[in-house]
Amino acid sequence: MKKLVALALTSTLGLAAAQTQISIGLFEPLNEHVERVLPRFQEEHPDIEVEIRTLGFNDHHNALVTALATGSGAADVVAVEIGYIARFVAEGGLVDLSEEPFSADQYENLFVSYAWQQARTPDGRQIAMPTDIAPGVMYYRRDHLEAAGANVDEIISSWDSYLEYGRQVRELGDVYLIADAASVANAIIRSDIPEGEGIFFDAEGNPLLNSERFVQAATIAQQIRQEGLDAQIGAWSNEWYEAFRRGTVATELSGAWLGGHLQTWMAPDTAGLWGASEMPGGVLVSWGGSFYGIPTQSQNQEAAWELIKFLTTDPEIQLEAFRTINAFPAMPETYGDPMFEEPLDFLAGQPARVLFAEIAERIQGVATYPGDVVADEIFGSALTQILEEGRDVQGALDEAQRLVERRARR
Repeated sequence: MKKLVALALTSTLGLAAAQTQISIGLFEPLNEHVERVLPRFQEEHPDIEVEIRTLGFNDHHNALVTALATGSGAADVVAVEIGYIARFVAEGGLVDLSEEPFSADQYENLFVSYAWQQARTPDGRQIAMPTDIAPGVMYYRRDHLEAAGANVDEIISSWDSYLEYGRQVRELGDVYLIADAASVANAIIRSDIPEGEGIFFDAEGNPLLNSERFVQAATIAQQIRQEGLDAQIGAWSNEWYEAFRRGTVATELSGAWLGGHLQTWMAPDTAGLWGASEMPGGVLVSWGGSFYGIPTQSQNQEAAWELIKFLTTDPEIQLEAFRTINAFPAMPETYGDPMFEEPLDFLAGQPARVLFAEIAERIQGVATYPGDVVADEIFGSALTQILEEGRDVQGALDEAQRLVERRARR
């Protein structure tokens, strides 16, 4: 259900003479953070009045896609989750913030490099500013680790070691290595990318879906499936939540944000049973993140830019988001805050935020290509055939490569 929050701060903050009214479109729970910090923004900018528009995650992005396609209806500032960035690179609709009067490139060094690159196109356009990130990690059940007599450092030392741990936990009974083997493939294809290349395309725009990186990813995922090591449960399903509650998955590859979801609503009764580590095989990936952009249809772009700068370039504002909605900051400057060293009870006292920060600073930056959305969909279809139909990896990826090449020529 759509929720509009018009902040009536005019009388309390002396904004009766506000000259510019802008709106910001958010998905939950970003609205909780913005509502909390907005009074400070309006104290600093009494000539700008802000209306907050909030929708659920899917509704927000569906409405944004429509508004940008039709050229009307979008807020002056819009939140965009990383999964939609490539679509807006391909279809347009967001202002290039690297140009005047924004000159966003002056802020590049404030952020972890990979987050900045995610909203940057190969031709140098910056279509959004990062606000929070999600370094990829492996969550693991400590009780299964102990029962198998395993060591987490050995488990993550290679993909072979990770699969061997899967064989060990299967001997424990109704316990699987991971919910879905596809998660492994999607992690591997996003790591160890040569400089200048994207996830799906090289520097010249040629697709890479049958390259060694993709073959390795699909081969390992297929081996996990064929050996019966994954529970064949998709993310964001009731079965996924139940697997966490019952402890029928020993590990999960995800963004650091998963720990907060496990603690608050997915599996709160499992407190103390979880730990966090780097992903197996030295894989370093981003697994989520949020950005703010300005639609080209906005009539108040300079005022909108002031709000974006406030929300993204101030370390105190990012720390406030971390405190209130567990949005991991995109600014390394914040990582020295004592909050990062606090032991997390849900993770058996592990100061895991230090680990998350270390991973975030090591993830490589990769530009977003206009064809990424199509390539991702085609690879996903090929991976489904590989996992569910047992199709030959090389054959499936060669076909995926041809499909992407054909789409690129249109």
